[in-house]
Amino acid sequence: MTYPVVPGTVYFIGAGPGAPDLITVRGRDILEQSDLILYADSLVDDELPASWARAGARVIGTAGMHLEQIVSLMDDAARAGQVVARLHSGDPSLYGAIHEQMAALDERGVPYDIVPGVTAACAAAARLGVELTVPEVVQTVIFTRISGRTPMPPGEELHRLAAHGASLAIYLSITRIQRVVDELLAGGAYTRETPVAVLYRVSWPDETIIHGTLGDIAAKVKAAGFTRQALILVSPALDPALKRTDQATSRLYDRTYTHRFRRGEQNQDQA
Repeated sequence: MTYPVVPGTVYFIGAGPGAPDLITVRGRDILEQSDLILYADSLVDDELPASWARAGARVIGTAGMHLEQIVSLMDDAARAGQVVARLHSGDPSLYGAIHEQMAALDERGVPYDIVPGVTAACAAAARLGVELTVPEVVQTVIFTRISGRTPMPPGEELHRLAAHGASLAIYLSITRIQRVVDELLAGGAYTRETPVAVLYRVSWPDETIIHGTLGDIAAKVKAAGFTRQALILVSPALDPALKRTDQATSRLYDRTYTHRFRRGEQNQDQA
C-alpha cells in the first residue's frame, strides 16, 4: 500500500546513512508522489532522489542555500497545493537542523510531517555486527558530539557523559579526535584499552572502517585523513570477546526465564 500524502504538506524525510536502499518504504513512497524534493546534497546521495522522483518533479539540492531560501521554496510549493519532500541524511531528529525549519513553517501556518530514518549509529552497529546494549556490560546508548562552533549545554560536556561508561555514538567531531579522546579518558570510566570504531561514510560505496582503542585511535584517524562524515563509536560492547557463548546473555531467551508469552522450563517442571 502506498503511503497517502496530503497536498500542501511538507514531509521531512530521513534518507538514512547513505545507501539509497536504506531509506524507509514510507520515505520512498512520499518521494514518488512529491512535486518538490529539496535534499541536502552535501550529505545525501544524488542517486536517492533521482531514483524515486516522479517525472516532472522539481529536485533541488540545498547545500548552497540558507534557511530563508529553503523555507521560502517549501512555503510557496505547499501554498500552491503541492507535496513537498525535505530530504535529510540519517534520521531528521538527530543533528538534522529541522527544528528551525519547523519553527518557520509553524509561523507561516504550513503543515508538515516527519518520517524517521536510519541514523548512522545504527548503521554502524549493523556494519560492525555488534549490539550496543549487551546484558551486564552496557545498557545505555548516548548520541552526542563535542563542542565546536556550536557549544554544548552545561552538563553535556563529553567528559561528563563519558563518566557513565555507556556506549557513545559521537557525531560531527572527527576533526577534533584528539580532544575527543582526552575528554573520554578524563571521564574516568574508559581506559586507553577501551575499544573504538570510526566509520567513514558508513553504507556508502567508499565506506571505510578503522578499529582501535582510545590509546591509538587518534593517530589512526589522522593517518586516514578523515575530515567529515565519520562517526565515532566508543563502547565496551565493541570487544569481540563478548561474542563468546560463555558471556552474559539476555534473559529474554533463557530457557528458565518466564515472561507473558512463555513459561520457563524450570517452572514447568515444578508445576
